[in-house]
Amino acid sequence: MLTGKVAAEAGMFAPLAFVLAAVIASVTAFSYAELSSRYPRSAGEAAYVLAAFSNRNLSRLTGWAIVLTGVVSAATLANGFVGYFQVFVALPDQVIIFGVVASLGLLAIWGIKQSMNTAAAITIIEIVGLLIIIAVSSEQLATLPAQATSLIPDAGIATWTGIMAGTFLAFYAFIGFEDMVNVAEEVVNPSITIPVAIGIAITFSTLLYFIVSVTAVLSLPLDELSNSTAPFALIMERNGYSSSLISLISLIAIVNGTLVQIIMASRVIYGMADQGSAPAWMASISHRTRTPVNATMMVTAIIMILALALPLVSLAKATSFIVLIVFAAVNLSLIRIKLHIGPCENAFSCPIIMPIAGTVLCLGLLAFSGSG
Repeated sequence: MLTGKVAAEAGMFAPLAFVLAAVIASVTAFSYAELSSRYPRSAGEAAYVLAAFSNRNLSRLTGWAIVLTGVVSAATLANGFVGYFQVFVALPDQVIIFGVVASLGLLAIWGIKQSMNTAAAITIIEIVGLLIIIAVSSEQLATLPAQATSLIPDAGIATWTGIMAGTFLAFYAFIGFEDMVNVAEEVVNPSITIPVAIGIAITFSTLLYFIVSVTAVLSLPLDELSNSTAPFALIMERNGYSSSLISLISLIAIVNGTLVQIIMASRVIYGMADQGSAPAWMASISHRTRTPVNATMMVTAIIMILALALPLVSLAKATSFIVLIVFAAVNLSLIRIKLHIGPCENAFSCPIIMPIAGTVLCLGLLAFSGSG
């Protein structure tokens, strides 16, 4: 969805921007893996900050930042849904956004099992779609050895300014692995399952995004790629194939991401309410569906408002900015826990250099985004 927008910032170096974003996310993933193993509970980040600093106000602020991340991210995806949906039906943007967000809110209320089974099935479809893009662009990928030098940047300040701007935007693509920690109480053996799942998610998403971004910059002129609202559909058309299948898969993938964010944000609010850090009525659980209905309805309404009010790129940048702040807080929490609490038996553990590096990288990218 963001490949064209990243290319608008980084040009032919969009694949490098995705790699740099993946590095920052991967380092922080180690911190999430250890903390989720130590503290497997809903409102994960808020719990980590509370365990590290014993400051309920700071914990509450972190929790609401995660909620904000979820709703802004879901609004971003709902915006991205529009371009691919209009390949099939020319409806007004507002109608499309209202329909998809309301439907997903109802699915999230229906039940966690149904929602997660849907998300798992859609993830497989999404991977198939990316593999199709790679397969139909095999001729362009075959030219990679000859064009490799065009993907390697020079040392110019202007070049690297564009790459870092692209990295900041591309960082949005790697947001999502941290959502797992916020459904920890509904996962079997979370202290083992969640760290393994985080590692798998980061590895495969990095590989796929890099290959797909290389495919995109080699397949399309930069101006067309940058301006397209459905870049994968355009790649299919330029290679002589119908865009219908990939547009449908892209729609399904976007639905998946939006659903996961609705579930995550509502669970964080529920977890905070259960701990006394949010209004008590947000901790209400439906006896029939066993889901936090009030929290889910509020999250769905906010997503709809943001998606209708703001453009895609603005939403994606806002998401990246908030997540980088949260990631820095998570890394700092692990540093303090390691220094003051020590190791935890039967929990995953990473070297302390990982949260230190994660803190530096997150704050560095934040500083760049603030100066840009």
